[in-house]
Amino acid sequence: MSQNSLRNYANELLKTAGIEVNGVNPWDLHIYNQEFYRRVLKYGSLGLGEAYMDHWWDCKQLDQFFERVISADLESKIKSNKWMILKLALLRIINLQTKKRALEVGKKHYDLGNDLFKAMLDKRMNYTCGYWKNANNLDDAQLDKLELACQKMMLKPGMRVLDIGCGFGALAKHAAENYGVKVVGITISKEQYEYAVKNCENLSIEIRMQDYRDVHEKFDRIVSLGMFEHVGQLNYRTYMKIAHQCLQDNGLFLLHTIGSNVSAVSTDEWINKYIFPNGMLPSIAQIGKAYEGMFVMEDWHNFGADYDKTLMAWHDNFTRNWDELKNQYNERFYRMWCYYLLSCAGGFRARNLQLWQIVFSKQGVRGGYQAPRLDYHSKDVQKYKINAES
Repeated sequence: MSQNSLRNYANELLKTAGIEVNGVNPWDLHIYNQEFYRRVLKYGSLGLGEAYMDHWWDCKQLDQFFERVISADLESKIKSNKWMILKLALLRIINLQTKKRALEVGKKHYDLGNDLFKAMLDKRMNYTCGYWKNANNLDDAQLDKLELACQKMMLKPGMRVLDIGCGFGALAKHAAENYGVKVVGITISKEQYEYAVKNCENLSIEIRMQDYRDVHEKFDRIVSLGMFEHVGQLNYRTYMKIAHQCLQDNGLFLLHTIGSNVSAVSTDEWINKYIFPNGMLPSIAQIGKAYEGMFVMEDWHNFGADYDKTLMAWHDNFTRNWDELKNQYNERFYRMWCYYLLSCAGGFRARNLQLWQIVFSKQGVRGGYQAPRLDYHSKDVQKYKINAES
């Protein structure tokens, strides 16, 4: 196709999403390199993201741009390159999340530097979706998320808890301090491990650099916040088997994960290359197949719209603190990171992405499970102590 034909084709596609090239709306894109059209039509989402990083185009409000692009399903209207079918076939049989490959996301993403995450996250260093039902700011939303998770697990003093993908130790610390439980937290990130050890010192918490497949102990409760996205569809059943083997017969397992509306075997190519290598998002069907015959699903809570607010708050923190970070990260990283946060915010706002908290039991909670949704602000610490003592 000629340059003019490519441009006309792309512009017509964008118009179906209400987007104008060089328009006046905050979601309109401005193109600085005319090769943009060929690059995007040839490489899809990967080409779009790399073109943004290379400053071939810009947009005042990327989150609004992506909300419209995703809602209009523009990507499906762009023909895939000829290798895509072969690639998808291979992904069904090649395990990209072996123990060795699983370490890649720790090195490439979570080990980028704790200064970056301190500048972006809340004061407790939660790198998962906050719960905004009663909150007006990021700190309160993340505290409410921690308390919601603890209430859903029905924690009692003396219980032993496994935190799979413990991050910087926020949940482990909250549970140990307010519920009197003992926690084993595992991570595959060196930076997170070192931070979590210091963050949780002098508490009944053990932080390990360990793959979930190497855990062979019994726990009263198991929790995983934002780690299942790195498991991979070929390992979903194995993950559930490990959780089942490690959970006491009367225990509860809380799984917190981003979810997809459709089953897939791969993730967005740009996200895979630059943000979360070897990751993928599960569907309801894939999770259901993985736990079938092992667990009773007691509760399935979707608060995916809250991830939009969380990502926008992270972006605000990141851009506000950029002057303190720019000596460690270059301008291309800045554009990459903004693109990551805002494109994901647009995806959640368009309801293309979900956030699920799922509670499992092994044998069913006798009399039924009463699912909490948190009807107060968690900053009232006394409520924790009442819960723990009751």
